[in-house]
Amino acid sequence: MNIKKILLIALACPLILLLIEYPTISKASNNSNLKNSEIIKQHYIIAQNNLTTKIKFKNSDGTEVFSLKPKYNGIKIENADDLEIARLTVDNNGKIKIKNPSDMTLGYVVSQNNSWKLKNANQTKTLFILRRQTDGHYKLDSGKDKAIYRIKRRNYGFEIETPQKLSLYKVKTKNNKLVLRDNNENIVIETSSNFSLIAMTCLGFDVLPQAQQIALAYALILAGK
Repeated sequence: MNIKKILLIALACPLILLLIEYPTISKASNNSNLKNSEIIKQHYIIAQNNLTTKIKFKNSDGTEVFSLKPKYNGIKIENADDLEIARLTVDNNGKIKIKNPSDMTLGYVVSQNNSWKLKNANQTKTLFILRRQTDGHYKLDSGKDKAIYRIKRRNYGFEIETPQKLSLYKVKTKNNKLVLRDNNENIVIETSSNFSLIAMTCLGFDVLPQAQQIALAYALILAGK
């Protein structure tokens, strides 16, 4: 073999090795970038909805009832003693998973086209559906489309009614506070934090346990409602 051929082979070998290794390097880089973008997206979901600090909810005498504590991928629901009641985590598609303090999955909230479905832990059954109507009002139905609540937009906020139009609760703002009142105008719960009016109505859905109420409220906030 002459000198020219030897030199050509010597020069070509590093290039061949680089071409062999490039797909692996590129794939690892892409995976790293994807992971970072997912983390950034999860942070952004929370930040854009003002859930960056702890939000406290109190009863009529000012006693704290529960709070929402932001996490990097959701929120934690805590009682007045800062003990965890439940936690909500959000995936990259906006699906909310509800878990108890023992890390057991209790259910999900799935958002789609101005509707929010509460599903069971196995995601095999729709328990309730909250829908936004074209006129700006909302309604809560059972998974079998039985009417449960009508949520009517008012000039002061929202009113929760039965299907027979019997008033149950009202959500109003007063003195820089967001307040849920019963049909006798008694304060049920209030917060001085920046919170969504329509999300606050979910705390008046008595057919739902607390974790599901807050999961629905959180889904509305993530949707920018």
